[in-house]
Amino acid sequence: MSTPLADFIHRARRLFVLTGAGCSTDSGIPDYRDADGQWKRTPPVNYQDFMGQVATRQRYWARSLIGWPRFGQATPNATHAALAALEARGNVEVLLTQNVDCLHQRAGSVGVIDLHGRLDQVRCMGCEARSNREDFQHALLAANPGWDTLEAAQAPDGDADLEGVDFSGFNVPACPTCGGILKPDVVFFGENVPRDRVAAVHDHLANADAVLVVGSSLMVYSGFRFVQAAAKAGLPVAALNLGRTRADDLLTLKVEQPCADGLSFLLPANA
Repeated sequence: MSTPLADFIHRARRLFVLTGAGCSTDSGIPDYRDADGQWKRTPPVNYQDFMGQVATRQRYWARSLIGWPRFGQATPNATHAALAALEARGNVEVLLTQNVDCLHQRAGSVGVIDLHGRLDQVRCMGCEARSNREDFQHALLAANPGWDTLEAAQAPDGDADLEGVDFSGFNVPACPTCGGILKPDVVFFGENVPRDRVAAVHDHLANADAVLVVGSSLMVYSGFRFVQAAAKAGLPVAALNLGRTRADDLLTLKVEQPCADGLSFLLPANA
């Protein structure tokens, strides 16, 4: 059965897809915001705090030690599968994701730009060496025996709600190459998206003939600016999202529905 969203997608020959946290909630990864676009919880760690305060790094990595196993084992859901199927048809210019979970790639999407980086990589802020997050988990466990027995609820982006704990004794390993500060290879609040990444996104946007937003409130400017640019260029913009988005007044079409339900027509069983 045809729907306005299906018609919008089928009309596009070069669709610019922008995805957010709502794509991954069915994979067990919590989102940050409520239906009104407001924070559900304390905002994520700030870049300046992480780089400037040992205590912030201790708290971050202690919570990550607890949260990483569940985050790292998350699997793609029907939304990721639907978008991979859409790309396979040849009508996707690019898939730009604000998520850091790599679930689009694991579902089979190839033309993906990770706007905010990838949580499965760790970056040295001194020598720029990259390493695997799973390997760093072993280093964290070796440096902090017993911390993995603590229990905490899962939080967004590999975090865990570990509270009421003294983090001052938590040992954060330094870069084995240069002794520098190790940080997840993601863009924190207060940190800029790399310029070359932004330029690549704008190049894809220039080639697109429509924009589809899936599972994002667009409250973060780093993603919202591309919808602004699309609207300014006269491109039609559709959003599939539960609740308010920052771009509501720029949208050609808005569908308030769970992502998987709204895109189910793209999956073979529902074709």
